[in-house]
Amino acid sequence: MRVRQQRENNVDPTESPRWRRVAMVRRSLMALLVFGQTAVAGYYLLWILPYHGHTPLELGLLFLFAILYAWIAVGFWTAVWGFVIRITGGDRHSRLKRHSDDELDATPLKKTAVILPIYHEPVRWTLDGLKAVYQDIADQGQLDSFEFYILSDSRNPDVWLEEQVAWSDLIRELGAEGRIFYRRRPVNLNFKSGNVADFLRRWGRWHKYMIVLDADSLLSGRTLVRMVRLMEREPRIGILQTNPNVINGQSLFARIQQFANRFYSPLFATGLAAIQMGDAAFWGHNAILRIEPFMKHCGLRKLPGRGLFGGPIMSHDFVEAAYIGRAGYEVWLEPNLGESYEESPPTLGDELARDNRWAKGNLQHLWIMLREPGIRFAHRMAFLNGIMAYLASPLWLAFLILTSIEAAQMTLAPIDYFPEGHQGLFPLWPEWRPEWALGLALSTLMLLFLPKFLAIFDSMIHRTTTSFGGLPRLLISVFVEIAVSVLLAPIRMLAHSRFVIAALLNLSLKWAGQNRTDEMTWSSGFRSQLPAMAVGASWAGFAWTLDPLFFFWSLPVAVPLILSAPTSVLLSRQALGIGLLNKGILMIPEERRPISLLTRARGYRSEERPATVLTPFQQAVLVPGINQVHQSLGRDASNAVRQTRLHRLRDRCVEQGPGALTNSEVAQIARDKATLRELHRMAWRTPKDSYWGRIIQLLTSTAANQKT
Repeated sequence: MRVRQQRENNVDPTESPRWRRVAMVRRSLMALLVFGQTAVAGYYLLWILPYHGHTPLELGLLFLFAILYAWIAVGFWTAVWGFVIRITGGDRHSRLKRHSDDELDATPLKKTAVILPIYHEPVRWTLDGLKAVYQDIADQGQLDSFEFYILSDSRNPDVWLEEQVAWSDLIRELGAEGRIFYRRRPVNLNFKSGNVADFLRRWGRWHKYMIVLDADSLLSGRTLVRMVRLMEREPRIGILQTNPNVINGQSLFARIQQFANRFYSPLFATGLAAIQMGDAAFWGHNAILRIEPFMKHCGLRKLPGRGLFGGPIMSHDFVEAAYIGRAGYEVWLEPNLGESYEESPPTLGDELARDNRWAKGNLQHLWIMLREPGIRFAHRMAFLNGIMAYLASPLWLAFLILTSIEAAQMTLAPIDYFPEGHQGLFPLWPEWRPEWALGLALSTLMLLFLPKFLAIFDSMIHRTTTSFGGLPRLLISVFVEIAVSVLLAPIRMLAHSRFVIAALLNLSLKWAGQNRTDEMTWSSGFRSQLPAMAVGASWAGFAWTLDPLFFFWSLPVAVPLILSAPTSVLLSRQALGIGLLNKGILMIPEERRPISLLTRARGYRSEERPATVLTPFQQAVLVPGINQVHQSLGRDASNAVRQTRLHRLRDRCVEQGPGALTNSEVAQIARDKATLRELHRMAWRTPKDSYWGRIIQLLTSTAANQKT
């Protein structure tokens, strides 16, 4: 079956790409390094434990330690791999490196859709970003090859009414009629993947490629054009993923995340791309997809299981990469494409809210990883990597709990010379090897922190330290990032553990837009972090009652939990983030020398717009031009019953105002052409002392004041 599908798509199934042999060697070496290092560390822990693994408790500790150590070893060796590749001139097997700039520039473009799925996003801010991308493509002289689609899933009528007006203003400002389109789904089904699937069913066959943006995505025109041309040169590629850099951070939290992403990601992304090669993951945005095979092979069925493993797939991107790989196409991560950007949540609370959604989606992948036939082993490992991003937290928590139990037993209970599982005739004497424990601790710290120092060496070798504020400020920035990451690790551990448990219990999850700018208040900080503070204080108190030495061992976890509320609040402060930036701390190259795309987007977003005293629905009813925009996007009532219901809603709205209607009823009016037209006419004829009469007087007086 797969062979026939591959032949239909002009992919020769008998030809094994040369990169696969290279990938096999690289992955085998990676596995040898990770498991070899984990085995040595496990052996050390075995002899550090008092009973050398002869008790069920110590066997549990060994098991958890092996999983967690291997997990961080994967990240360590990925960074080392990236460092070696970067200092030796790059990966010659990269698809981008196979083609010269002249070859790419000579490659004709094909029709490409740039899609922007949105859900309750800041409307003007989001479309200003799209406007900057559009203008950047225009600077390349390549607008004829691109069409833009704003795909709304917003439910609140005030939000999507504002979206429609903003879209109309955008195409008028740019002269982009017939180039930028807006569509809102009447039925919100299957989250973002359902939104994209609806677009593909309606318009997918009009285009050869599709570039997916998020609300905070920015890609330069040069990068977009190069992505299309590289896809034309490489017909085996089904998905080409860029490595987005985080920008526009204002709060201290966002600036630290931004610096870490920009400074460390070249190593990790290069290493990841070199190991995954043509079996890379799709991250859901800032990527280009080949539409025909994507439509044919990447449809997402509902999971057939129960609870978490039943219903629609929440996190679609890894699954789509696995499916297109199963069809014989390749998925490549190309970090060197550059000029691809996104933004970070402004607060720890917003990041954790996002992680709550992602945790449930990633854990769903366990079903696909184990049960879905035909998926390549590398993609199954990508699923495992995504699962471990959240499952590692409850495993770490369990490891800490077992460690505490072990310490309690050694302190409170008499020494057991014949523990359960011991088969010898002679007693088993507990042993402690403090020098081995120190060596194991240093080994673990090396895995965690050496990649950060490799990034410093990489920056010095490539002479980019000036772009990060100069070497002294760069070193301070790394220190600040390390200190904050140490504070945040236990907080994230506890939160992610709760998310995993909630996901496994299949508790309901709210899908919502993201906060892009707001700071965290002290009340919300203490309210959200009170459980973490209680856990930290309780654990520290328990450790102190056991043994002062164990108490000091617990402090790296307990203290961050106790301080979690003030940490969360202070990290959300924009004044702290901007203050460090003004001193050159946590600076990134795009702030020292911004490209035109970022300057343009920032300029659009900082423009002052005329203030309005009316809600989007009031504008839709009263302002003639805006009423016409919504009519042009509206529908006609399909039957007499619906028309009768709309007439009743219209009359109630005229008599009592929109406050007498539910959001659903307002939405019904706002998406019907005839009702909007009649409501506009009737509202302007109401008496001055009526609801609409008073709104008209307010509108008239505001307009008069603006003129004067």
